[in-house]
Amino acid sequence: MIKFFISQPMNGKTEEEILKERNEVIKAIEKYYADDDTVVEIIDSYFKDYDPENGCVPLKYLAKSLEMLADADIVFFCRGWDTARGCKIEHQCAVEYGIDRIYV
Repeated sequence: MIKFFISQPMNGKTEEEILKERNEVIKAIEKYYADDDTVVEIIDSYFKDYDPENGCVPLKYLAKSLEMLADADIVFFCRGWDTARGCKIEHQCAVEYGIDRIYV
């Protein structure tokens, strides 16, 4: 089994845009492993309850995200990760802790 974590910039995007991109990544991962016996698990790191207008603190959600990242075998970094502060922190953790990475 391979566990994938998706690191995805979300600032300035609608929920629809975020989920569309996320689903495209999931389909690409599943397609890549379709002819293989490898079982793929996508770690669900999208927080449906995140709403900064209702008092959600971004740093708390990053901490939740990092906890999930710790279970990943591979991190898929979506386009723009290198300009999103949470994604950059996830990237640094992946590098420092030897988690494999894929970049779009």
